Amino acid sequence: MVASENICVGDTALEIPESLIISEELLCQSEVFLALKDFNNITSETMLLLWSMRERYNLSSKFKAYFETLPANFNTGLSFGIDALAALEGTLLFYEIMQSKQHLRQQYDDLFPLLCKNFPEMFRKDICTWDNFLWACELWYSNSMMVVLSSGKLLTCLVPVAGLLNHSVSPHILNYGRVDEATKCLKFPLSRPCDAGEQCFLSYGKHPGSHLVTFYGFLPGGDNPYDVIPLDLDTSADEEDGASQSVSTSQTTHMVRGTWLSRSGGFPTYGLPQPLLSHLRTALGCDRNESTAETDIKENDRVVLETLLSIFNPMLEELPEPDDSDWCYTQTHFCVGAIHQHHLPVHLISCRESASWDVKLALDYKDLQRRIISSIVTSCMSALENV
Repeated sequence: MVASENICVGDTALEIPESLIISEELLCQSEVFLALKDFNNITSETMLLLWSMRERYNLSSKFKAYFETLPANFNTGLSFGIDALAALEGTLLFYEIMQSKQHLRQQYDDLFPLLCKNFPEMFRKDICTWDNFLWACELWYSNSMMVVLSSGKLLTCLVPVAGLLNHSVSPHILNYGRVDEATKCLKFPLSRPCDAGEQCFLSYGKHPGSHLVTFYGFLPGGDNPYDVIPLDLDTSADEEDGASQSVSTSQTTHMVRGTWLSRSGGFPTYGLPQPLLSHLRTALGCDRNESTAETDIKENDRVVLETLLSIFNPMLEELPEPDDSDWCYTQTHFCVGAIHQHHLPVHLISCRESASWDVKLALDYKDLQRRIISSIVTSCMSALENV
């Protein structure tokens, strides 16, 4: 979506009539809803998927022009092939995509061929295929928006034309979630100016790269402050009751960003997150106070930093630098069992430029993860040299 003229802060870049917005309110007027509202506790979200799958091929649909503009393939992480999944080995995204794909497949198997049997005219077998169901899922994942309609309801919606606005870590449009009651239109006002000829960007939300790859099929340009490495840390406290010892365990989750995003790369944090450092000091008995000697402080910091290295070094080893940054992965052979066991044999055959879209995206994501983890390891090493 490119600005045809200079647009200032507060100006409306785009205005969509509410009557064109696809939502649950529209669904309630459809034959799909009337047929399925009492069927097996089916949810409105699932009915929207089924409606979209059918409406795509409805030649008399009010939304025919909208569906004709949509791509035949959305190319999100949910469509990753075997080679791309192989390239993701060693990352959490591999497991996230596998789980998402398995969940959607189970959802499809629960619906079909049961619906085709019970409603043969409404759900034709030639339309109700796995590929068409996945297409509908990717449509809603990659194009839907949360909108407060004039009815006051906050619903997940498809907004024609607005789906052409791409995401950026520095978007022009931030606030666009409520239909204007006076005009019955959804307006997209600018939070920063956009010059004529410049692409106008929308914020999809505070999402890490893993989410954007899985459900949208891209990594944003620039440094995304929401790209993190999640750490689930268990802490145990021992309590003696005189006769026996009981252990209670609690878990905390910390999100660790690339240290280049930190405002301070030196002492006392070296770009590492202060909450994580404080948590580890407490967990390792390395707390400091006003009376703690300087030598003890340094030794405690060394213990904390070495603990961090023991966490992140193995992660980095799982993501080795390729011999050639342009190499890509291709599969030599695989079986269904290999997928479930997460063992995907691969070999390197060609430059990255000739790889398929999903392999390129997978390798770009793996590069990002390696860069984040490498920055944490480098910061720990730098800090150790100064304690």
